[in-house]
Parts: sequence; structure tokens; C-alpha cells
Amino acid sequence: MKNQSFTSVTLAGLFAATALLIPSVASADDPPPRRSALDEQPAVRHRLLLVAKRLEATPMFESTINADFRHFIGAGLKLEYHLGDMFSIGGMIVGSTSLDTKLTKRVVETLEPDVNNMTREPSVQEFTQRLNTIPLHGSIYASLTPWYGKMAAFGKAYVNFDFYFQAGLSFATLKSDCASSICNDPMPGIDPAPADPLVNADDNPNNDPPLNSGFRPGLYLGGGIHVFINEFLALDLAIRDYAFKDNPSGADFNADLAVQDDDSRFLHHLFVGVGVSVMVPFKVKRTR
Repeated sequence: MKNQSFTSVTLAGLFAATALLIPSVASADDPPPRRSALDEQPAVRHRLLLVAKRLEATPMFESTINADFRHFIGAGLKLEYHLGDMFSIGGMIVGSTSLDTKLTKRVVETLEPDVNNMTREPSVQEFTQRLNTIPLHGSIYASLTPWYGKMAAFGKAYVNFDFYFQAGLSFATLKSDCASSICNDPMPGIDPAPADPLVNADDNPNNDPPLNSGFRPGLYLGGGIHVFINEFLALDLAIRDYAFKDNPSGADFNADLAVQDDDSRFLHHLFVGVGVSVMVPFKVKRTR
């Protein structure tokens, strides 16, 4: 009798637990769940479309931040058309001048002023005249603007901002001014008379042409922020990487006693830029 009672209580408990675990089946006559009034509404109402369908013209300044021998400081123009709120295409071109870095000044202080072909160490002229400059550079690119927002200062001053990322192709024109009296070896690393044992090959790379002038195509990456002053003016701050083959020193980089094409490497030329962007048309649209 006790066993039957215990079994009945156990079965009743199992049935009760099962009933609690099984979800109730909604009746066909039950009303549909209520939807929130915010469903299918825009994330931000009456948002200013500060870039969509607008042409951006940006006078700008740039300066290198990783140069070994010469800093490049320049001015240029960026033009960009925003296809929508996130995607755009554009291009820029910059002309620049150069300033010697502290490294270059320290190296010059250790060199002899006159050319001495009996040593491997370059003279001041052999070193400085082989350094190249970048009088012109630029890029064409596609841009993505994934984030935007608004900043407040002291709860009163509000400014809009957005972050963007760019990728595309770069180009640069390189130039070096090495006098013919210094860079005068017509056949770097080549024995001019291999059959004559009395004539030795010129193994002094300091008189070889530097081979660091001309047009250089490459790759481009960039990123920055717009801080909008008003509806059509914005402060543009950016970091840009122009990557292309270069030999900034114009010297024998791989130590094979001759300056040749294989002394050039694929280098990243980092620039920091600042500009003022003008958005056209001046009148901005709003979302609903």
C-alpha cells in the first residue's frame, strides 16, 4: 500500500514538471503580438546628410612623419564625390618641398667635404646630392565612411563628425640632382675591360647614378575625420600612406658595390594632413 502511494505521488510530480516545461500552444484565435511604435523607424530622426550626394573640395597641407633623410611639406587639393552617406570616390594631388632631417645633418657632420675615390665613405657632396625629393605626389581612391556622430562641449557647443577610410592607387614624381662630375660612372658594377687584367672594375658606388628619379606608381591607404564647422564647412584631419618603390639615399643599399635597380625597395611614405573641406551644394538635406 505504501509502495502504491509513493508511486502515485512520484507520477503526479513528473506529470506536473512536464506540464510546466512544455510551452503552451497559442490558440489560433489569440491576437497577434503588439508591435512597438519604433519598429521600422529610422535610427536618427531629422539627421543632417552632411556628405551624401555632395562634392567635397579640400585645400590641404601635408607633412611626412617617418622620413629618414628629408621631410616633405606640401600643399594640394583633394576632390571627392560622395555617392551616398557611406561611399565616395576621389583623388588628390600635392606639391611639396623638402627639409633635411636631423639624421641627415648628423651624417653630414661626419663626412669629408672633398671627394676621395680611395675610400668607401662618401663625401658631403656625394651624400647630399644623391638624396631625392618628392616634388609631386597624389592618389585616386574609394572611401568608406562607416561612423558618424555629434560631439558636445560644455553641454552647449555641438559639432557633427564622421570617420572615413580610403584605399586606392598612389603616384609620385621623384627627383635627385647629382652633378655629372660626381655621378659619372656610365656602367655601375661592370668591368669596362674584362679582358685586360690591368684595368679593374670600378667598385666605388659613390660615383654611380642614384637611380632614384622619375615616376613611381604604387598603393594608397588613408584614414581621417571630418569635424563639421557648419553645414558646408569641415575641418579634415587625416593620416595617409603612399607606398611605392624608392631609394631615398640613392646609395648602394644591398652592399653589392654598385647602385642598381635592386637597391630600390617598396617603402611606405606616411603623411599627416590637415585641410578645410567645402561641401557643394551648400544646402544640406535631412532624413525624415
